[in-house]
Amino acid sequence: MMIFSLVTLYQQVNIEEKIKNASDKGYEIGVFIGGMLPMVILVLIAYAIYRYNKKRMDRE
Repeated sequence: MMIFSLVTLYQQVNIEEKIKNASDKGYEIGVFIGGMLPMVILVLIAYAIYRYNKKRMDRE
């Protein structure tokens, strides 16, 4: 339930209502993945920047 409240902070759509009216559980899984995907991408970008800077500092 916490994931859905975090997702609604970024979106203006009432996701909980859409999940209640959904025809199957596939929609709920899609909402979960769609909510987590931006966070995962941001973490990967941050890690890539960290690795790049660490390698650059080791060369100097």
